[in-house]
Amino acid sequence: MSHKIVRRIQRPNAETIKILGSAGVATVHEAQGRSGLLRPYMRPIYPTARVAGPAVTVSCQPGDNLMIHASIEVCHPGDILVVVTTSESTDGMFGELLGVSCQAHGIAGLIIDAGVRDTAELATMSFPVWAKAVSAQGTVKGTAGDVNIPVVCAGAMINPGDVIVADADGVVVVPRETAGQVAQASEQRIAKEERSRQRLRTGELGLDFYGLRAKLVELGVEFVDEDTKTAGR
Repeated sequence: MSHKIVRRIQRPNAETIKILGSAGVATVHEAQGRSGLLRPYMRPIYPTARVAGPAVTVSCQPGDNLMIHASIEVCHPGDILVVVTTSESTDGMFGELLGVSCQAHGIAGLIIDAGVRDTAELATMSFPVWAKAVSAQGTVKGTAGDVNIPVVCAGAMINPGDVIVADADGVVVVPRETAGQVAQASEQRIAKEERSRQRLRTGELGLDFYGLRAKLVELGVEFVDEDTKTAGR
């Protein structure tokens, strides 16, 4: 079986990435039709971690991080490594030394559907990582894999150059081809939520301005002054 490292990929423009990153995972997820979320077991190694950038995808054998080392050479500043294994793994595939190398090349962060180690050191470096597990289990460097091919990471299809947005709420992927549209929809959603926020602050009920009273009627829910079945118990 042959393997490959694709050197050149297409990336969205920087302004689009900035807008998506500022919007955050929850807003972007809603703005693109509640799609693109990675599974919720992908958690940041420190709570303030936040990042957005183009995906450089890496497919490794379980317990072997050779291809992560190989991927760094083809990354551009601002890229995010998205690492998967060909079968399930929680081995510590990434640690402090790889983090140092990534930072030296301007890599913005890591999304890894496997394990990570040296989390205290990575947090001190402010290198943002989202991982399935934390494990000190070491790895080897002896098996071929691929860089910049389509992968499935934590249940989501990710292509090279897709936009990754990650924060305390998790990780979402935005297809490169629709990133501009989703960025615009995210800005519109933020403006709408600010209007709703102001109405809620004045005491208005979401039940009213979302039109939910009619929904309750439709579902057969009634307001009563007292539950006669339980009164007097």
